[in-house]
Amino acid sequence: MALTSLFTAVSGMNASGTALSVIGDNVANMNTTGFKTSRAAFADILAQQVGEGQIGRGVRMNSVSPSFTQGTFENTANVLDLAVDGDGMFIMEDSAGTYYSRAGQFSINKDGFVVNPSNQRLQGYLFNQSGSATSGLGDINLSSLNSSPTETTAMTIAANLDSRETIPVGAFDVNNPNNTSNFSSSVTVYDSLGNSHVVDVYFRKSVELPTGNTWQWYAVVGATDTASGSTEVQAQGTIDFNNNGYLDNESAVTYPVVVAPGPGGFNFTGGAAANQVIGFDFGTSITEGGSGQDGTVQYGSQSATMFQNQDGYSSGSLKSITISQDGTMTGIFTNGQTRGVAQVALAKFLAPHALTKMGRNLFAESTNSGQPVISIPGTSGTGTVLSNTLEQSNVDLAEEFVKLILHQRGFQANSRMISKR
Repeated sequence: MALTSLFTAVSGMNASGTALSVIGDNVANMNTTGFKTSRAAFADILAQQVGEGQIGRGVRMNSVSPSFTQGTFENTANVLDLAVDGDGMFIMEDSAGTYYSRAGQFSINKDGFVVNPSNQRLQGYLFNQSGSATSGLGDINLSSLNSSPTETTAMTIAANLDSRETIPVGAFDVNNPNNTSNFSSSVTVYDSLGNSHVVDVYFRKSVELPTGNTWQWYAVVGATDTASGSTEVQAQGTIDFNNNGYLDNESAVTYPVVVAPGPGGFNFTGGAAANQVIGFDFGTSITEGGSGQDGTVQYGSQSATMFQNQDGYSSGSLKSITISQDGTMTGIFTNGQTRGVAQVALAKFLAPHALTKMGRNLFAESTNSGQPVISIPGTSGTGTVLSNTLEQSNVDLAEEFVKLILHQRGFQANSRMISKR
């Protein structure tokens, strides 16, 4: 029996020593991002039968399992620092396999992939130019993202044309526009290749009657911007005002320059598509059922442009990103456009405590953990993603020190049993 008690005490020392190692690992990782504290669980060893009673044969370490309680959050300046507010885990991949992690310290490597400090690639869904997911789960790469150009198809001009102006002598002369018109406004438009071109819109008072006035407008493109190399009127029309100065009617746009076989339009230099049709909107006229006061008007005050806009833009490269709580990465491009470029995926396990620790803040799937449920943040109970945020370890130092004292005493007591023998 004395010999049995020695082995019983040895088992106690072994179990307490292992528990101290677990505590030491927890304390050592108290500042490790996304670290999950582990807990040691003991179990007694099958007892031996002594007469009608049983005597225990000691203790063994039954399990060491991580606790996936939520850690506290720390705000950071890096938009790619991510934290999961919920039960989900980031999905990481390299040549060796797939891993899962709560640590969200991400950056972009030299190849444009979003990676963790160990250069493992974050998994998610890439979007196409229209902002829709294009494929299944894969690496998130931000290296080749760009915003395609869009040609101008519509232009809006809101201005006041001075009703006191006199009708210029002679017809509008594209080579002498300032002396054959009353007012002008310049708008930058874009062709099919995303090249910018300046269009000068000249307004010329042409008819003055007690019932209202008529103005002609001419969209002039300079010689350096036209396909022909000559300054041209490439669009024109008329606008009518009633005697209150309200916009009464707009004529259809006509395009004097026609490149066969097209119907006519703007023809810019640089190899862009010919006959680019651009609609001109001067407001909602009375003829169209509007008030005639929400755009271009004709009052007795100095001519001035109040508002102008067009719907085209040039190509752009990725300048920065933002990340929403559903994991959507929105790209902000140098041409002022924004669109979704990717979405982070999260994995959830029914038994996360049974995952296999792989080091470097990584876990791997095991038989006991079950297979993950992979979805986008905010669904399937995965939780949401917080940008500019890191999850700290969930180590409770006070609790660890209490356990440390208990297991030290257990180790010492068992060692005394051996020394007393």
